Amino acid sequence: MTKFSGGEFIIMGVPGESLDQETRKIIQKVQPSGFILFARNIKAPEQLRALTDELRGAVNHEPIITIDQEGGRVSRLKEFMTEPPSAKQLTKRGDVDLIKKHGELTGKLLRLFGFNSNLAPVLDVELDEKNDNSLKERTYGSSPEEVVRNATAFAEGMRSEGVLNCGKHFPGYSCASVDPHNALTTVQRELSEMIALEWVSFRKMLPILDMMMLGHVSYPLIDPSNMPATLSDQIVRKILRDQWKFKGCTVTDDMDMGALKKTYGSADAAAMALKAGNDLMLVCHNIEGIPEIADALASVSKEIQEESFERISALRKRLAKPVEYSKESLKTLDDSVKALRSATLELQATK
Repeated sequence: MTKFSGGEFIIMGVPGESLDQETRKIIQKVQPSGFILFARNIKAPEQLRALTDELRGAVNHEPIITIDQEGGRVSRLKEFMTEPPSAKQLTKRGDVDLIKKHGELTGKLLRLFGFNSNLAPVLDVELDEKNDNSLKERTYGSSPEEVVRNATAFAEGMRSEGVLNCGKHFPGYSCASVDPHNALTTVQRELSEMIALEWVSFRKMLPILDMMMLGHVSYPLIDPSNMPATLSDQIVRKILRDQWKFKGCTVTDDMDMGALKKTYGSADAAAMALKAGNDLMLVCHNIEGIPEIADALASVSKEIQEESFERISALRKRLAKPVEYSKESLKTLDDSVKALRSATLELQATK
């Protein structure tokens, strides 16, 4: 029986543009499954590629190296290159081929910088753009059918370039009225309502999803415990795993978000999330707390750990190696992103 340290179930953030001594010590001790990067880590093309190379060499296995590169305002690479159009802008343009091209370009760019997965696409349906639910401009449609058509094009385009995808944010932020970065929101939706609307896109896209992200939102009419979906055995294990038969990895939204941290604490919440049927816990900002979180994850039953690690191991086998970096390749790709942006936005401006 494998002895787990807990790091196997963590995707962690790093604080700066390169690894400082303290962060390197934490990585060496915990041996996380992977890393997630943000704008704070990205200042220049060569610096970014050097950082992902450094991260890859800091662990004893092939790590998941991921990012949120959706397009629009959630585009980490815009620190030094053209911002791609957002999901909503592409949806308004109405050209599925452009959306697929967006996925292909995203995949090529991420491989160039050493990433092997992307926390995208968003599968939530836009029901009310005025809701303060973090989804503004990030959705691929106002109906499930529109989301499935467009998000599939993006996911398949990205996958064709060797970058794994992640559908988010199950069970859905569409009707949430509070941004989970700040606090936990409760949504009073019946199971039948979710099946008929918000869950259509998630369920239809299961066959092409490499990962599914769980969101911090409470659905008391589905799980009377009022647990956030991230920690809910009813939502993760019973619905997503047992009923829907999802075999891919689940990844939690950031365990440092106010929706969880204020009530449960990161370490306890991480252990609860693993018990609920999740595989990978995002710990984006609380770097110094990662050893404690790893210890909490290591305390979960071996049966649950082994079940989860089997899915993580299967995912790791599909991680693509980075391609060789060159300024010329970046220039070509950036020009293509500019052309994509123009094709998406200029037509809208004339309507």
